[in-house]
Amino acid sequence: MLVRFRSMLAGYPRQFWVLFWGQLINTVGGSMVWPFLTIFMRERLGVSLTIVTLLFTLNSAGGLASMAIAGPAVDRFGRRFAMITGLVTGGAILLGMSAAQTLAAWALLMVLQGLLTPFYRVGADAMVADLIPSARRPEAYALLRMINNLGIAIGPAVGGFVAGVSYTLAFYAAAAASWLFVTLVILQVRETLPAPAAAVQDGHQAAQDGHDAARGRDGGYGPVLRDRPFIAFCATFVLVTMPASLMMLLLAVYAKENYGVPESQYGFIMATNALMVVLFQYVVTRWSQRYAAWRVLTLGALFYAAGAGSVALFHSFWGFWLSMVVLTIGELLLAPTGSTVAANLAPADMRGRYMGLYGITWGVSMGIAPVIGGYLYDHAAPATIWLFGLSAGLAAAFGFLLLRHRLPEH
Repeated sequence: MLVRFRSMLAGYPRQFWVLFWGQLINTVGGSMVWPFLTIFMRERLGVSLTIVTLLFTLNSAGGLASMAIAGPAVDRFGRRFAMITGLVTGGAILLGMSAAQTLAAWALLMVLQGLLTPFYRVGADAMVADLIPSARRPEAYALLRMINNLGIAIGPAVGGFVAGVSYTLAFYAAAAASWLFVTLVILQVRETLPAPAAAVQDGHQAAQDGHDAARGRDGGYGPVLRDRPFIAFCATFVLVTMPASLMMLLLAVYAKENYGVPESQYGFIMATNALMVVLFQYVVTRWSQRYAAWRVLTLGALFYAAGAGSVALFHSFWGFWLSMVVLTIGELLLAPTGSTVAANLAPADMRGRYMGLYGITWGVSMGIAPVIGGYLYDHAAPATIWLFGLSAGLAAAFGFLLLRHRLPEH
């Protein structure tokens, strides 16, 4: 196993490793804040959970608007430009959040965060697809997820204690991490945008999956939106990420307000999620590559459903911890497989748009599911949040079954 792992690491270009370690820096900083943001906004603004989750809907609306410009910008102006834009503005927005005192200010900042920070993710996803041959992309995306989740393991564990002392300090640290990473990008990362001739040639290779690279000459999203299998895949991915978005945004409030679980303990629940990805993502990805993508996605959706639904059964830290373990097994299956399917469906000269649309599925889910969960929390019973998550995960599993003949094998 160790020999295989070393052999796998040796096959990636230096620039990939710059993105790899920079991602760790950025994620440690950001995850000191985001797992506790719902608690922070609820306490600072003194509003209902429904109102707080509506702020995340505004964030998702900004993300949808970003989709219209981020993907074409990545394909036209380059991956590096988009990454720098997302990281610089992301740090500035975090500083703004540290000082925001009104609902209007938070609404503006959440819209801006949704609009601007996806530029980094779309640019980085497209850059990885440029750098890594298609056969090795599942492992490349798995490696990035591993380092991202190592950051998430470190960030919340530290951030839970920092936030207990000063949320402002946590925001400052997150902004500094974002700007440190952008410095690395400026100094160490070269542009990978394919030249027109190369893009067309690579696009003909992608045509073997049923795509015509010439459609990329349309600079907008028209060709992408006419790709029915891809749109159906993205719609199902919105559904499957709903259980996870409920866990990531509402579990902290649910556990603290109903069962007295403090931020410091919740940070370890998030750290468990991240450490599982760090320790097991490579092994799970190697195993899952043996099977058709739709089978892996369906199984992952079932674990998501079970993880979210089981929260309703528990009333303590260890119960919630176990639910996160179950949900994370689904994440290990879904995340690299989903990214690989999206990348393999995309012609080379349209990767920015395809990865942009795929990337926004999480944002759409974050805009819809928490609002429904918040409304259920305020007007029905808190535990109904998790029954909704169970239903969404089961519906997504059925959706992937329906798509089994329309997706690439891997």
